[in-house]
Amino acid sequence: MSDFERDLSQGSVIKQLIRFSLPFLLSNIIQSLYNIADMIIVGQFSGTASMSGVNIGGQVTFLLTNLVVGLSVGGTVLIGQYKGSGARKEMQETIKTLFTALLVTAVVLTGVMCSLRTPILRLMQTPAESFAEAKSYLLITSLGTIFIFGYNAFSAVMRGLGDSRRPLTFVAIACATNVVLDLILVGPFQMGATGAALATIASQALSMILCMLYFKRNDFIFDFRLRSFGFHKERLGMLLKIGIPTSVQNVITNLSFLFLTTIVNAWGVTASAAVGAVAKLNGFAILPAIAISSSISAMSAQNLGAKKQDRAIQTMRYGMIFSIGFSVIVFAGVQLFPHELLRIFSSDAEMIRAGTTYIRSFSLEYLFVPVLFSLNGLFIGAGHTTFSLINSCLTSLLVRIPVAYLLGVTLQGGLRGAGFCAPASSLFGMTVSILYYFSGKWKKAVIVHQS
Repeated sequence: MSDFERDLSQGSVIKQLIRFSLPFLLSNIIQSLYNIADMIIVGQFSGTASMSGVNIGGQVTFLLTNLVVGLSVGGTVLIGQYKGSGARKEMQETIKTLFTALLVTAVVLTGVMCSLRTPILRLMQTPAESFAEAKSYLLITSLGTIFIFGYNAFSAVMRGLGDSRRPLTFVAIACATNVVLDLILVGPFQMGATGAALATIASQALSMILCMLYFKRNDFIFDFRLRSFGFHKERLGMLLKIGIPTSVQNVITNLSFLFLTTIVNAWGVTASAAVGAVAKLNGFAILPAIAISSSISAMSAQNLGAKKQDRAIQTMRYGMIFSIGFSVIVFAGVQLFPHELLRIFSSDAEMIRAGTTYIRSFSLEYLFVPVLFSLNGLFIGAGHTTFSLINSCLTSLLVRIPVAYLLGVTLQGGLRGAGFCAPASSLFGMTVSILYYFSGKWKKAVIVHQS
């Protein structure tokens, strides 16, 4: 067993969950500071037009990131299950295939996004004042797609092997770099959204390079030479079977929020900037639930691979308790101090007023996501990503988008009405997940056993 491998199917469930999820949580918090730092620094030095540009360009970039996150989740689950069952040959084949598939995907998407960035921004009704900023941000982050994909793939492999600490180290170094570059490029050099994008991509590149160097120095089973790349037909099929539903789920969820952004863009640059600031706060607020969900997935995968179903269920239950505790605290803070939180991004009084109206209704979803995410973590760890996809599609297409349009536009509820789309969709998804859990269907097929 190599230095970065950990057996998550042994020992105290609570201790293993805390030991694994805390570095994961800190990694996610630090990684989320990339875009938050962009938004704060751009807001302070360049104004609401640049903030809007970073928000819109960043949302499209996040859509691409979710593609790699989906396939990476497939890698984490498969690697974890193969490790738990002792199938090292299959684990090595999975790593090789994952890296190759993501490299090819990154190259293709870079070309597509560079070609289509202008039509995409027009389709989103990007305000004229922020169009140039959004276009520049999107071009630069599209050119850096390979770095975004590379870091996420390496982190997924480490977590599948049971190591959540080293990704924390690498992303902490990269985040510090990002903040320093933001302060230089957006501040003295006055490069606005362009500077923020350059800082983000340079930092992601640093993360990826640090991961590669660490792997090479520790005799990792993949040596990054040309001969190491390639596809294993069966492993690729398994990665796609698990990863594509997660990727599609993430993309559909993001598209529903892009639809929300499109609605808000029609209300002007102040509303666009306000929703962008709330989006950054929201991304930060749900990080504990996301980190615990991902930890449940990784731990459940190893335990189910080792045929320890009770430990997987126990992991989910403890994770849900922790997640609920975090989310209640976050919800209270957002409801009590919205002005103070939004003032972090800008001192513009109109932006703060609009953002406060929006976040008070939007943040109600924090009461539902802990249960939803914890259950999804268990289902994904068991390989049931198709259920998560179906649930997400129903949630996004039948609830989030219609509620946003109905309450925000048709009934003229504005930002407050549109904000209710988030808690409504999370409540629906949570209800469906609870019913699926008690049906017991998720227990019947663990991916690694099917192979």
